[in-house]
Amino acid sequence: MNIRRHLIRPAAAATALGLGVLTLSACGDGPGGDDGKVSVVASFYPMEFLAHEIGGEHVSVSTLTKPGEEPHDLELSPKQTGQLSEADLVVYLKGLQPAVDEAVEQSGAEHTAEATSFTSRTDGDPKHSDDHDDSADHEDSDKGHDHGEHEHGDHGGDEHGDHDHAHDGGADDPHIWLNPVRYAEVAKGVGKELAKADPDHADDYRANTAALVKRLNQLDKDIEKGLKDRTSDTFITTHAAFGHFADRYHLREEAVSGLDPESEPSPARMKELHRIAKGGKKGGDGGDGVDTVFFASGASDRTARTLADDLGLKTAVLNPLEGVNKEKKQDYLSVMRQNLMALQTALGAR
Repeated sequence: MNIRRHLIRPAAAATALGLGVLTLSACGDGPGGDDGKVSVVASFYPMEFLAHEIGGEHVSVSTLTKPGEEPHDLELSPKQTGQLSEADLVVYLKGLQPAVDEAVEQSGAEHTAEATSFTSRTDGDPKHSDDHDDSADHEDSDKGHDHGEHEHGDHGGDEHGDHDHAHDGGADDPHIWLNPVRYAEVAKGVGKELAKADPDHADDYRANTAALVKRLNQLDKDIEKGLKDRTSDTFITTHAAFGHFADRYHLREEAVSGLDPESEPSPARMKELHRIAKGGKKGGDGGDGVDTVFFASGASDRTARTLADDLGLKTAVLNPLEGVNKEKKQDYLSVMRQNLMALQTALGAR
């Protein structure tokens, strides 16, 4: 995987863990803090969102990745490492933040909810939750997203069809939360682990999980419907975060760089993107309707603007939801709908 590795060395991690435990040793032996709530530590925003939505009033959630921090590069303080050992539940996603993975393993946390253990990173989506009746009219991705007969879905003859940088969500791609169906599977897993950590409120956690899964399934339907009549399948991004999203809705993500949001594209890759964009520019011959270069919210737009200016394309924001601006009252669902609107415009679906 092309994510930069900022691993805590074993000796340093052990020292940090010891210091963290000492720092928090006065917290008491009962579940949660002084407020009596269940203490949940989430690794970054998508895990925090699940903890809040499912835990509701019964949980106190802290997040290791602060707003504006790059989650891929997170390094933990001794206090944060200690929080992991003291938490009633740790919610994290293995493979995104190496420092968190190692610290959780060494923390001895009794209850953990690791996102990738509840779903798959490889091709083939899980079905919708069995808790709802809408599974009958919205099956898994192979059956419920049959775009094979649409003209825009057949680009097998394109010269760039097998290019290595055309990004599909695979085993090395941790961005599973950008596929609402996979995210719903993670939500169900988190709900079960929270019920184990706090059996007294298990019924509430089950109800909250069911409500959230229903909202995620509706989001999935809305995205599918919103992109159904598009004129293009291909979109260009500066950060290869949307492979799982692209797989779900039969799109093609062409990324400037790889999974590491700060990696620099090679000259050969920039040349290839120029060819793809020129060939696919709306109004061009035999193209795929590419007219926008997306960059991630909170990230530099320099590469996107350079490419767009060279080719006469537009730029727009596509939010990978590694964090949100809570002052703007953003959350996972609202930002995903903003992403839908941006893609509808870029792909000719509105």
